[in-house]
Amino acid sequence: MSKSDARYPIGQFEAPAHISTEDRSHYIDIVTSAPARLREAVTALSPRQLDTPYREGGWTIRQVVHHVPDSHMNMYIRFKFALTETDPLIKPYDEAAWARLSDSVDTPIDVSLTMLDCLHSRWVVLMSGMAEHDWQRRYIHPESGMMPLDRVLALYAWHSDHHIAHIRGTQF
Repeated sequence: MSKSDARYPIGQFEAPAHISTEDRSHYIDIVTSAPARLREAVTALSPRQLDTPYREGGWTIRQVVHHVPDSHMNMYIRFKFALTETDPLIKPYDEAAWARLSDSVDTPIDVSLTMLDCLHSRWVVLMSGMAEHDWQRRYIHPESGMMPLDRVLALYAWHSDHHIAHIRGTQF
């Protein structure tokens, strides 16, 4: 998949072979700044622009904005399961079906932007309190297999940048 593919404007996620303490710090910085960067990407957009798909056949900008906290809430809960249980099996969700629900189509984006601010505040506090060995705790995803938390952190740093790039790259 090339970076010119509108589905993957920053390329597809590639899990690092090794994640150092410095890498984690970098990923946490990305997660910390994601809510403000997402807000900045949509601040000047009109209602018509918010209802524009980021690519042909893709979600609207509004749906993308609502998707990010939906996805990150699921991840945050998975993090907590992994930190409090041994290799829990998590439940996946149908993100495309969620994006079609009325709360992703009709809710003002400020609701999800505020939700993301609050969610990431909690998530960063949680991650900041994790010991080195906690990063190797994991959960089982029925489709992806074992997911160590350090890899999940890298994935969600990418996920944040991925969707912000969708918004910034939209042709209006």
